[in-house]
Amino acid sequence: MKTLMTLAFALFATTAIAEGTHSGDHGDMEMSMGKITKIDTQWNRLTIDHGPLANLEMEAMTMVFEVVDPAMLEGLEEGQEVAFTADRVKGKLTVTEIMAE
Repeated sequence: MKTLMTLAFALFATTAIAEGTHSGDHGDMEMSMGKITKIDTQWNRLTIDHGPLANLEMEAMTMVFEVVDPAMLEGLEEGQEVAFTADRVKGKLTVTEIMAE
């Protein structure tokens, strides 16, 4: 599963850079830790209670993120601890990589 999510991110990143939708060079972004509090498969969103997101200059909070690929939601559960990377994609806060702990 981890390989699939990483592959999905790699494909997205390549496409985003080619389309100019990636907001800067964040290839070396650190992953943040969080806990999934809600999974919305209808709208491809995750609510995550997370620590600080340095690249987005955000403090720890609970917030809703879109996912770059709906397949990323497969195998995730509410209450699950995750490591993730988020960025602004086309103006929306989006999880671009996620790994279950």
